[in-house]
Amino acid sequence: MDHLQDTAIDGPSSGYSHVSMKSNNSMHQPPNLSDGPAVNSGPVIFSRKRKRAASPLQPPDLSDEAAPSGRLGEIADQIRDVSCQTSTSSCQKHISHLDTEAALQLDSHQPVHDDLQRVKDQHKTSMKNRYESVFEGIKLQENQTLLNRIYTQLYIIEGESEGVNEEHEVLQMEKSYKTLQDTPIHCNDIFDPSPEPGYEEMRREKKDKIKTVLTKGIAGIGKTVSVQKFILDWAEGKANQDVDFMFVLPFRELNLIKDHQYSLHRLLLDFHPELQDLDSMIYDECTVVLIFDGLDESRLTLKFSDSEKVSDVTESSSVGVLMSNLMKGDLLPSALIWITTRPAAANQIPSNFINRVTEIQGFNDPQKEEYFSKRISDEHQASRIISHIRRARSLHIMCHIPVFCWISATVLQNILKQDLSAEIPQTLTEMYIHFLLIQTHMRNQKYEERDPEKLLQSNRDVIVKLAELAFNQLMKGNVMFYEEDLRESGIDVTDASVYSGICTEIFREESVIYQRKVYSFVHLSFQEFFAALYVFFCYLHKNSEVMKEFLTGKSRTQCENVLLDGLLKGVMNKALKSKNGHLDLFLRFLHGISLESNQRLLQDVLIHTENNPESIKKIIQNLKRGQKNNVSPERWMNLSHCLIEMKDHSVLKEMQAFLNSETKRKSISLAQCSTLANMIMMSEEVMDELDFMKYKFKSKEGKWRLFPAVRNCRKALLAGCNLTDQHCEILASALQSSNSPLRELDLSNNHLQDSAAKLLSTGVKSPNCQLNILRSSGCFMTEEGCAALASALSSNLSHLRELDLSHNDLQDSGVKLLCGGLNSPNCQLIILRLSYCMVTEEGCAALASALSSNPSHLRELDLSYNHPGDSGVKLLSDKLKHLDKLKYVEQ
Repeated sequence: MDHLQDTAIDGPSSGYSHVSMKSNNSMHQPPNLSDGPAVNSGPVIFSRKRKRAASPLQPPDLSDEAAPSGRLGEIADQIRDVSCQTSTSSCQKHISHLDTEAALQLDSHQPVHDDLQRVKDQHKTSMKNRYESVFEGIKLQENQTLLNRIYTQLYIIEGESEGVNEEHEVLQMEKSYKTLQDTPIHCNDIFDPSPEPGYEEMRREKKDKIKTVLTKGIAGIGKTVSVQKFILDWAEGKANQDVDFMFVLPFRELNLIKDHQYSLHRLLLDFHPELQDLDSMIYDECTVVLIFDGLDESRLTLKFSDSEKVSDVTESSSVGVLMSNLMKGDLLPSALIWITTRPAAANQIPSNFINRVTEIQGFNDPQKEEYFSKRISDEHQASRIISHIRRARSLHIMCHIPVFCWISATVLQNILKQDLSAEIPQTLTEMYIHFLLIQTHMRNQKYEERDPEKLLQSNRDVIVKLAELAFNQLMKGNVMFYEEDLRESGIDVTDASVYSGICTEIFREESVIYQRKVYSFVHLSFQEFFAALYVFFCYLHKNSEVMKEFLTGKSRTQCENVLLDGLLKGVMNKALKSKNGHLDLFLRFLHGISLESNQRLLQDVLIHTENNPESIKKIIQNLKRGQKNNVSPERWMNLSHCLIEMKDHSVLKEMQAFLNSETKRKSISLAQCSTLANMIMMSEEVMDELDFMKYKFKSKEGKWRLFPAVRNCRKALLAGCNLTDQHCEILASALQSSNSPLRELDLSNNHLQDSAAKLLSTGVKSPNCQLNILRSSGCFMTEEGCAALASALSSNLSHLRELDLSHNDLQDSGVKLLCGGLNSPNCQLIILRLSYCMVTEEGCAALASALSSNPSHLRELDLSYNHPGDSGVKLLSDKLKHLDKLKYVEQ
């Protein structure tokens, strides 16, 4: 649900865009099919008047089109007959063989290529006007902001995170946070075969492009705004100028015509009226990009069998069949296709029809802080909010999503304006409740002259009906709603604008093609929050029908009299059975709302509250029992989050006790690995040491589930762990993260090779890196790895004090390259270990020269078990007299 949700967002007064991220002209007007002056054109442009269609949903009747007459008409018909098989230049060649006088008469009209260029220019102008602006808050002129002023590049990576199709979005987001790579693919390069820097020249020589790209990303992560930037840069002439046309077909709008028959040409004219003079035969001769935004919003039936094949752009079929044939390449095979979707919906398209999968990963740590600094003008307040977000690890991780940054900024800024000593929300539930209260308070101020009691009742009615809508549609798996969905929840569509006006930052109404309305919550998490609010409201008011959804086999009377712990247990059991975790965040919010303190905040909506300490104890016990069941680690972890929402930290204490126990080698299950990693990641305290040798992992997968916890440790001891380049990417990302706590890293006895050294050196050179000790003994490193590490050592940002490269086949060539870093005045090394590295007299001479050429900080050099020879030892002894310890025992 990206048009309303995918943003780099902000509040109305900031420089960042707001949640909506919709362009000024995002709603499409029906094409103007009225009779107008005929346009004289060549074979690629219609030169005939169109009849007005009987209905905007039906293809126009072209049977009475006026045709050119006489010799000129015959010539035009001949040209038209060959135009689908020839280029414009071929058509001109064809003209030269026809009657000279008639050809001259035809040439007196505007040239073919000029007409085509005019349509291209009109289309670019239309797209620029449509996508150059975003809106902050309600879609009013005063809320308009230029996209180029606020756009922040988001991280788009090649491939996808493990489990991207199966996991719930919040879990996927948390995993993305842990494995964030710092090499983005720019959205303008989405179709280029290589994202590498310097590829532009090669791209000009080789015009092959990737045909179909699927971009995944959770709700609010920035899919639609990336599409918007891609289009705007093209329309302004900044990128992809080899593309002639870009056509946007959002699924939310295709849903409105899913039962109608369309040809592709007719469909494109309806979405892009400025193309009305474009002939259907030109598509194959132009470079076309088709963008299908929001696959997760689709209610179309996509069929990828060969039973319904469409290959002609003028052939009519259902919209679902058209989309399927476009994706298969049967229809308009030359077109480039970009599809965006939330992860859970991606499996609607078979992988053999996708050439590239990318994933948008949102803000990295520095971008989060940059966002808050720009969003909040008061530097002291911004600093305090950044510090709070940084300490509250669960909130910090959620700020990976741009829309959550906006929620957090809005709530925290509002609270601190009122009371600098106020308690700041610590959980997701508290954050969302405060956001809702801010919205209702703003509405109350707007209508403060009204009867307060009536205003309170009005607010309550609106919120409860929105909550019912959220719940009903969440159970159906819908994130976009239409008029029939609203009516089902008792919302009068004529009053829908009132609902979006009251909760303008939460619930959106939007006009799309043919002036139809679509509705959504600004972010999936709001729908889940409101759904949880509705279930709790129904519990308090004894709504047995909603209870039955989770209490299978219970009678109506039993449902009405069920206790809160019984209801939450039923919801938990249903959530645990979910394959994609679609109820996880809903479950988390529901447990958070069950706290009396949160119920009091919501009292105006709930009317009354319930305080039952015994029930709360049972709820906590049920969550812990659920963790003991044979459930997936993701579900297990979510139950830990539920406990945190209830402010019960017993599981974290139990894991801390487990870590501090005296058992020498602790056996650790898969679920415990997930919880331990989660606990370390979420903790406000940095863990002193994470030593993998202390644990006996019951499976290899458990080790990798624990691995991301290195991000919040001072010392990570990972010797002999069978690490790969992928793990080194995580380590490099951790070293580059804001306020990285890592000071010591032991990677000894892993088959990492030079590629890992390159990755690590990137992390070490980061201004955020504070690493003092790096041990890479026995890692199969050669001279190529030495060159990378030399670059890191010579960086003026390097904090390395100890480097162990023992038991690597460096030889003299590798040592010489390493010396390029050692002789730098920026090198701060105190200890260097090079034992068993096949170093001879030549390597010793290079070391002696490098370490004596500048004031060296080195105090200990280990060259034991090498072949320095007498001359090598003498060189070292003479030139490195400042060393406290020099080992040079020969092998």
